[in-house]
Amino acid sequence: MLRFLAVRTARAILTLFICVSAVFVTLRLAGDPAEIMLSVDTPPDVRAYYSQLWGLDQPIYDQYIRYVTSALRGDFGISFADERPAFDAVVEALPNTALLGSAALLLALAIGLPLGILAALKHNSAIDRLAMASAVFGYAVPVFFLGILLILLFALKLRVLPSAGSDSLVHLILPVVTLGLPLAGRLARFARTSTLEVLGKPFIRAARGRGVMPIGVILRHALPNASVPLLMFLGIEIGNILAGSAVVETIFAWPGVGRLLVDSVATRDLPVVQAVIITITLIMVSANLLVDVLHILIDPRLGGFGRASGAHA
Repeated sequence: MLRFLAVRTARAILTLFICVSAVFVTLRLAGDPAEIMLSVDTPPDVRAYYSQLWGLDQPIYDQYIRYVTSALRGDFGISFADERPAFDAVVEALPNTALLGSAALLLALAIGLPLGILAALKHNSAIDRLAMASAVFGYAVPVFFLGILLILLFALKLRVLPSAGSDSLVHLILPVVTLGLPLAGRLARFARTSTLEVLGKPFIRAARGRGVMPIGVILRHALPNASVPLLMFLGIEIGNILAGSAVVETIFAWPGVGRLLVDSVATRDLPVVQAVIITITLIMVSANLLVDVLHILIDPRLGGFGRASGAHA
């Protein structure tokens, strides 16, 4: 188990290091950062001043070492929008994205998980087909289209919900539904597949043969064994939630990390862009590492690098 965790931790650190390096290379491939950050009519002496201030006049390897060591300390430079540390802007926006993502995940679990299990229990029935048709529609509709559609219906037509802002929890409803429904559709399909696979295992038939009630078969035997692939699925979906938040937060003017990233790209605030990308990568890497730990707790066989060949009772 310790070896498994050590390998996963080393892989997470390597992924984060590659991301930090990739951001550095991308900023340099895009051109001289001073040319990108400053306006076209900036005087040459001002450009030279900022190039020296940001260390851009140093050799590239010195810039890279300085960049990596600063990033490890959480120092991503000063924002050009409000002249404060770029990481402070990310920290300020992060709770709003966490609230939006957590609420969307809870909504997806409340809708998608029961829907997928019900479809598996009613396999090949009208309920199964209806549930999967709803799931396909949920994740096939583009997020931006769904968001605009909800605004047109509930904000402009019915006038029951606000279309933008973050003044109250009511402002959170439309963004959560927009971000959560596609996730619920994907989760329903995955839950159906995982549950069907477990229901076909011999220990499920043995439990039914012993006279265990159907609800007991589902709660005590099927769901615990189907939870391992579901955890892996949710770990991967953290990335989709963060990616979708950029679109959703922009549509609904929700002051989160996604909107901060879009605004920073538009205003060429590269220190904030750098801080957002690395922070998002850190969150995704940490989430997947946590999923690996939970996998070991649920199925100790994974700690020995053995691939789970089937569910267990």
